[in-house]
Amino acid sequence: MTHTARRIGRTLALVLPVVLVLSGTLAVTRVNWAGSNESQILTASSENVSVRAKSRAPQDVLRDALLIELQEKDAGTALTHLQREVERRPSLAQHCMSIARALGRAAVEHYGPVKAQSYSRPVCDTSFASGVAQER
Repeated sequence: MTHTARRIGRTLALVLPVVLVLSGTLAVTRVNWAGSNESQILTASSENVSVRAKSRAPQDVLRDALLIELQEKDAGTALTHLQREVERRPSLAQHCMSIARALGRAAVEHYGPVKAQSYSRPVCDTSFASGVAQER
């Protein structure tokens, strides 16, 4: 009898903590943490976890950074940095005109057409001026 009791005790000592941890975890996932009336279950994993985020093209990253710079500083600074980046990375030269045009359109929205035109310079074959003219 002692041997059987000891065996049952060991089994419970191994199984009981696992059962308690799992039941506690399941209870926590069922708690309404958001405070809304919707039934919501937290999950530990998702189906699309292994899907990699799409990387952005260098010209898109540069354009977005220059548009922010235009907003925070001025269009002249953004154009100067565009010219330097194209000189530093010649692979961006094919996108220079479209980036400069986007800067021109953003400058018109930010400064108005007259002041935006005052920042115009021959970066990327005067595409900035073309963007300003398109936005007028």
